[in-house]
Amino acid sequence: MLAGRLGDWQAKGQKLLQQINEARSATRQCGAEAFNAAAPLAWNATLGATAESHSRAMANGNFFDHQDRDGRTPGDRAELAGYSGQRVGENIAAGLDSPAKVVAGWLASPAHCANLMSPLFTELGAAYASDPKSDAGIYWTAMFAAP
Repeated sequence: MLAGRLGDWQAKGQKLLQQINEARSATRQCGAEAFNAAAPLAWNATLGATAESHSRAMANGNFFDHQDRDGRTPGDRAELAGYSGQRVGENIAAGLDSPAKVVAGWLASPAHCANLMSPLFTELGAAYASDPKSDAGIYWTAMFAAP
């Protein structure tokens, strides 16, 4: 099964953080917008748990959207989880079986790349969840934020 092969969501979330920080360490063009290298993001456990919950909801509910089935946005979910940051962003991905593929996909999308490279974000929580009955099989969420 896919989840068994990927392992623990927290370990993969940390791997996603590492790959994102590697991408942030270089100047980058995100569509028409140029970004300087940005400081590395720090892991935030509350954002990680919130990302896992959204990934699980997408996998089990067989949907792919930033808005959950209850109409909550990424900022709403972070606030409900107790995160008191002023700025929240989210990248999601589906159907990709490794953090490297997820980050590569985000870097190829101008809006996702801009979130990833934004110097306004300082923290990250990320996770995946899978459900073999869902269309994509695996769903990823990265929550970018700043206190």
